[in-house]
Amino acid sequence: MADTSIIDSLLTVMRDMRRHFDEAARGMGLTMSRAKIITTLHREQGMTQTALAAQLGIETPTLKRQLDALAADGFIERRPIEGDARKNAVFLTDKGQRSSIVAFSLALREDVVAGIPEGDLDTARQVLDAIAANIARRSS
Repeated sequence: MADTSIIDSLLTVMRDMRRHFDEAARGMGLTMSRAKIITTLHREQGMTQTALAAQLGIETPTLKRQLDALAADGFIERRPIEGDARKNAVFLTDKGQRSSIVAFSLALREDVVAGIPEGDLDTARQVLDAIAANIARRSS
């Protein structure tokens, strides 16, 4: 039987990262889900709402409510996609780009892998990708 303790370690890491990120987001006046939208858009501006919902793993109506709130607070803007008036691309505003959650997220990503050799990170990524593929096979 395979040693499955890596799953326990993975769950602990996920819980700790989420708690740390959630505390920081709250301290900046954001919910975790809104902070996640901002950090995702920081990495990939101009996504459609459908693509952004898929990237975040949430339903489009749920995302729409979050985007409405972020737009009202001046963090994001929707722009029509040329040639398809029914779709909008989502972009961070200057306020969204300057949001301290972006800097916090970037620093957190750097800090949590600090001191781990690149080869080990590559191996960990491969293992996590294989775990994700196994999960996907169980879901289909």
